[in-house]
Amino acid sequence: MPGKNLTREEAAERASLVTVDRHEITLDLTTSETTFATTSTIHFTAKGGSATFVDFIGESVESVELNGTQLDAAAVFADHRIRLDDLAEDNVVTIAATGRYMNTGEGLHRFVDPVDGEVYLYTQFEVPDSRRMYPVFEQPDLKASFTLTVTAPAHWQVIGNSPTPEPTLVQDAAGRDLAQWAFAPTERMSSYITALVAGPYDVVRDSLTSRDKEVPLGIFCRKSLTQYLDADNLFALTKAGFAFFEEEFDRAYPFTKYDQVFTPEYNMGAMENAGCVTFHEMYVFRSKVPDALVERRALTVLHELAHMWFGNLVTMKWWNDLWLNESFAEWASTTCQAEATEWADAWTTFCTHEKAWAYRQDQLSSTHPIVAPIRDLADVEVNFDGITYAKGASVLKQLVAYVGREPFRDGLRAYFAKHAWGNTTLDDLLDELEATSGRDLRAWSKLWLETAGVNTLRPLVEVDDRGYYVDAVIEQTFAEGFETLRPHRLAVGLYDLVDGVLQRRERIEVDVDGEHTPLAQLVGQRQPDLLLLNDDDLTYAKLRLDERSLATLLAHPTAFADSLPASLALASAWDMTRDGEMAARSYVELVLPVLDGLSDSVLLRALIGQVSTAVLTYSSPEHRETTRQQVVAHLAELARRAAPGSDAQLQLVTGHAGLLAPGDDTAFVAGLLDGSAPLEGLAVDTDMRWTLLTGLAAAGEADADAVATEAKGDNTATGRERAARAAASIPTAEAKEAAWQAGVVATDTPNSVVDAHGLGFGRTADPALLTPFVQRYHDVLEEVWSARTHAIAEGIVIGFYPMTLAGPELLATTQAWLDEHPDAPAGLRRTVAESRDAVARAVAAQERDADSVG
Repeated sequence: MPGKNLTREEAAERASLVTVDRHEITLDLTTSETTFATTSTIHFTAKGGSATFVDFIGESVESVELNGTQLDAAAVFADHRIRLDDLAEDNVVTIAATGRYMNTGEGLHRFVDPVDGEVYLYTQFEVPDSRRMYPVFEQPDLKASFTLTVTAPAHWQVIGNSPTPEPTLVQDAAGRDLAQWAFAPTERMSSYITALVAGPYDVVRDSLTSRDKEVPLGIFCRKSLTQYLDADNLFALTKAGFAFFEEEFDRAYPFTKYDQVFTPEYNMGAMENAGCVTFHEMYVFRSKVPDALVERRALTVLHELAHMWFGNLVTMKWWNDLWLNESFAEWASTTCQAEATEWADAWTTFCTHEKAWAYRQDQLSSTHPIVAPIRDLADVEVNFDGITYAKGASVLKQLVAYVGREPFRDGLRAYFAKHAWGNTTLDDLLDELEATSGRDLRAWSKLWLETAGVNTLRPLVEVDDRGYYVDAVIEQTFAEGFETLRPHRLAVGLYDLVDGVLQRRERIEVDVDGEHTPLAQLVGQRQPDLLLLNDDDLTYAKLRLDERSLATLLAHPTAFADSLPASLALASAWDMTRDGEMAARSYVELVLPVLDGLSDSVLLRALIGQVSTAVLTYSSPEHRETTRQQVVAHLAELARRAAPGSDAQLQLVTGHAGLLAPGDDTAFVAGLLDGSAPLEGLAVDTDMRWTLLTGLAAAGEADADAVATEAKGDNTATGRERAARAAASIPTAEAKEAAWQAGVVATDTPNSVVDAHGLGFGRTADPALLTPFVQRYHDVLEEVWSARTHAIAEGIVIGFYPMTLAGPELLATTQAWLDEHPDAPAGLRRTVAESRDAVARAVAAQERDADSVG
């Protein structure tokens, strides 16, 4: 429908005609369990005699009054747009409508807590879903002030962008005790960061002193999760972030209060609604979790706080500059985490986790420049990816090294001062950074921000018979179709093996530009045991090791004393595996010893995940089962030897259970689950029980009745999701069909449960279980994409793709679908093509593994 997919040209035209002053929104959340009453009064100016439209996706529009004249609602409302003709210079339109509650994590999401039957609501509006709650001019550059009046049950909390007022008690016609909250007008903001959270949430309150005011703080969660909420930790982190960002940006927090709300069935990690941030409930830890997830939560908290400046105070004009929000928030939050919190090694985590995501994304056929070409809303909905977030932040880190931290900081301060409460483009930012750094950044921008693809850096060295360098060059190459060579400011580390430890002898900083960059500083020096390009991870590029360095890594994989160079060297080996230059089994043999005694939680988590992918996807079919059994046994042995109660113990048990398949020895996991053979220090809490049970289910050692019994003991939202995943993991045709019906066919399954069914559906060691679904999957794609909301459709298209069957046959089937559906929606084609790319990479890796000896 055209009204769902606003184009860039339509938005530009509307912005040229309309300036919005304020929205006055009235909501009645007591009308029914499926719908709510919503009325929007919009005050705006326009070119006299012009025409425009207001956006709304909902059940119906009852009335439209423009400048005192009633319009025929049925005549002016079509395709999710309300047409307004013959505008005056000053206009007031009042639109009364009926909205629909969603169970997809979009718009106004409604959730019923299975624990106590209470209703919880929250909004998720990015990208184009404020129009699901109220009629609105839905585009980022039509900023306005928003005034919200809400009627809801009297015992609820109601939270918005402005401080929550004291409610007025009222009774409806049925005599129910209700209340009405009349919020003060907000600051000028884009509609996608407006927010409403309502329900009987529990709250912990605090406050902090900002530069210019006292800022009330609140942390909210559902009542059934309150016992797990570690509010003190979250408040301390929030206060550290406030102090850091206000100093770094030389600008006080721009809003009146700061609430953080943990919400159920959430599609993303969090959302930066102005003064009312919403988070995924997984960050309320009801069980012991890896330290990596605790660190990730801290980064997410700081990322959303950074958005109060990047994105909320200053907002991109159109979605092609989404990176101005996300990349900067990613860079700023990691910088804050490294410099103002206990996670001083945050940039190592960034290297291990975020940059790996960026490199994967940048090698897909869907890769795009950081400043992405966004034609319409459908484009941006699939663009919240590793380019927009992680590559952008990586490039910003490179830019900081290029211009210097202080000039970069001063440019940001000038940018906020000049553009506060406005909308910007890339040029606006570059103007300020050029002024403070004295550098011409237009050429840099074209190479780094406006072109796609990742370069590969490789050392080319010659040594004499004494082992001294006679020549050393950094070679820079590009992938076919992405013929761009970029400037890199990077460090080169020379590491010697001393008593079994790789110690850095020397660090050299160089500017790399063009195809070959001489390393004159190395000529005449003794060759180290390992030469590491991009030491300290300053630039964004794929890395290769020279022959001697690779041999050192393979022979001494645990020799690095520090986690960052270890992460960089291992990432190079993983990249070689993904590129079919190293056999999957060779990568597994390299990494398994590294897992023993590894204390870096993020690196351990990443390596276990990569080993699993190497085994299940990149190993050749003829070697796969032997390799998988080797890894399963090794992880169990490492788990038994790990320090009691340690992060490593938790992760190794989880990794072991995650690879179990029919025919495996499941006594270790079964003994942990039933308590007959406990592991000292391992907390077999609620979530660990699900991990163990899902492993047994995937191995065929736990049936649907066992899953149902466990679910009765965990009658929570998370329990419902974990049960769906466990049941779908059972290696029977009936279990896979049930998951397909619940996740793909049914239209009332909540978003988080759809995702859970997909995770279990794809887990199998028997290709015969998924082979019947290959054609069914491809046949249903267009129907799913057209009939479901974006979040659900994307969840199905990605989650139910039979990646377990990665091989030539699946590759051919998916490629045939792409060839036969050239006119399918661009977002759908992109999503399917990304799965095709992953299979093509797997096929090449499998061929390399099949050719290897052993």
